[in-house]
Amino acid sequence: MKNLICANALDILPTLDKGSFDALVTDPPYSSGGLHTQAKSLPTSAKYQNSGTKKKYPGGDFPGDGLDQRSWLRWCTEWLRESLRVVRPGGYALVFIDWRQLPTMTDAFQMSGWTWRGIVVWNKTGSARAAHKGYFRHQSEFVVWGTNGRCEKATHGGPFPGVYTQRVNPAEKLHVTGKPIALMKELVDCTPPASRILDPFCGSGTTIKAAIETGRTGLGIELSPDCFAVAEQNLSKALK
Repeated sequence: MKNLICANALDILPTLDKGSFDALVTDPPYSSGGLHTQAKSLPTSAKYQNSGTKKKYPGGDFPGDGLDQRSWLRWCTEWLRESLRVVRPGGYALVFIDWRQLPTMTDAFQMSGWTWRGIVVWNKTGSARAAHKGYFRHQSEFVVWGTNGRCEKATHGGPFPGVYTQRVNPAEKLHVTGKPIALMKELVDCTPPASRILDPFCGSGTTIKAAIETGRTGLGIELSPDCFAVAEQNLSKALK
């Protein structure tokens, strides 16, 4: 069974079997990084790295991150609706987002039919950046979470944390917006052992790697051929 597909998520999701996954765990393009169109249209390497950062990630700038607000809401609603169809009843959705797009993502979540159940905080610790000394640190990102219908009592664990603390290790990152593997392992633990995880925007493959390394399986979809190549290498190590 394939773990990765290089394609547009909206082309692949309709072809997947209904109820064939236990959870949606994904980090979609935020179309964020600024409050106005000009800022949102910047390359992702400019939007999501400190101005002094020189590192170039193997996947480079990734596509699909410059949508205006209405287009982004429409697009999110479409892939979330298709994901709802392929996740079994009672399955989870965990979707990363930043503070600027949090309200719109919660709208898309509900418009697509998911039962929105809350927000999980990812604390990136005091190492997170701030614009200057007058700012509070941009120390948190968020995970909008919910279920396909009812949220049954878990028999394998829980209740699960509402805040996860994991520092970003630049040496570990293979993608400009990559999340720590330790964080992803903690998040997928909300699903029962041997669950199948769906990630329609898999980037460097961290979510699927976390699934594999915790005894689960998964399918990652990635539009960028460059990022896809990085994800293939990343997952080959996990599969070995």
